[in-house]
Amino acid sequence: MITFGTTVMTGPRRWGEFAKAAEDGGFESVWVPEHLIMPVTMTGEPNSPHEGEPPISASTPAFDPWVQMATMAAQTSTLRFGTNVYNIGLRHPIVTARALTTLDVVSGGRIEFGIGSSWLRQEWEAMELPFDTRGGRVDESIEIIQRLFTEDVIEHEGEFFRFQPVGFLPKPAQSPWPPMHIGGDSPRAMRRAAELGDGWIPMQQTLETLPGNIARIMAMRADAGRSGPFQVTMGARVESVDDARRYEDAGVTRLLVSPFSHPREAAEGFRRFGDEVIARL
Repeated sequence: MITFGTTVMTGPRRWGEFAKAAEDGGFESVWVPEHLIMPVTMTGEPNSPHEGEPPISASTPAFDPWVQMATMAAQTSTLRFGTNVYNIGLRHPIVTARALTTLDVVSGGRIEFGIGSSWLRQEWEAMELPFDTRGGRVDESIEIIQRLFTEDVIEHEGEFFRFQPVGFLPKPAQSPWPPMHIGGDSPRAMRRAAELGDGWIPMQQTLETLPGNIARIMAMRADAGRSGPFQVTMGARVESVDDARRYEDAGVTRLLVSPFSHPREAAEGFRRFGDEVIARL
């Protein structure tokens, strides 16, 4: 059965109000965007038809996702929270693991971890990290975090990270870890979703391209000997039950929708969408 999430689009004073309205409307989750720093000079998003034009502005407010989700989790009881997507390669994996497991524990196991390798070269340069190594850093970071969450003691000697034997407690509330959703449409991102992830967040897919690419990911999962639930989370414009069913038929398991034009209309939009779409599914 398909579920529905939304993306938070308001400032800190209304985070709790926004989340409670989504929960009351029957939504399953709220997702937060993430960037660590906004360089003044940015190049356009890869594969964008507007090459050279930055899709975001340096004046865009950016909040710490862990504080943002913790604030909303404290004011809700069933709603789940996810990152869409967290630039994991810009931090040491132990730092990320500590934040993630803390939030999963205090929320009672309501966290979804959306992971990106990042398209913004200047963000990496600002953090004095080599952009061209991001794929390897992301893979190694995911592997380290998964080991921290499942092993009593780990030590690591890798290409990007090295540390002596360490313990890591507490473990997350969810076992073996909060679901990890890999964002991106490149062949490497899809392979990462298959081999390391529990889900996929496509960014530039259509109803026509989704089924074939989901089938490719599932084939790679089988080749890697992986089984179990796999989620596909996608933002889309959905106005009816029929719209939702078309995405469900294409293989999407969670749709991220924003049934309002301004955040102050969010409560009414969530209520209406819940009555007209969610309740009928």
